[in-house]
Amino acid sequence: MKVILTRDIKGTGKKGDVIEVRDGYGRNFLLPRGLALPASEGNIKRFEHIIKEFEKKKERQIKTAGEIKAKLEEITLNIKKKAGQDGRLFGSVTPQELSDLIKKETGLYIEKKKIRIDEPIKSIGMHTFGAQIEKGIIASVKLEVEKEA
Repeated sequence: MKVILTRDIKGTGKKGDVIEVRDGYGRNFLLPRGLALPASEGNIKRFEHIIKEFEKKKERQIKTAGEIKAKLEEITLNIKKKAGQDGRLFGSVTPQELSDLIKKETGLYIEKKKIRIDEPIKSIGMHTFGAQIEKGIIASVKLEVEKEA
């Protein structure tokens, strides 16, 4: 029996693959759970159309992610934190604070788990951190930490 997979199935294939499976596996497992469609002419054409639309959508997302990356890399964020005489902060700048700061300054929401800080930011001065916008697209954002009066 030939089927088109609608999802990735470990050990069987990836989404969009047209594969040959045993009749029982296809009829009793894949088709009832919506994991596959019978490989008829109409289904193959319909699925190819869906894949083309998905690829176009992905291209648009990558294009907008590139624009967001350029926007984030040209600005410098400022934050005021309490610090001691030697310039060390009481605590550190957290990814949540950075996410909120980006939202406030640019209107863009970036989840705190997508913010990459190489070393904890625990001192006054200029720092940089990474903000993952899309898979493989990471913006390098500048941050200036100032002493709170």
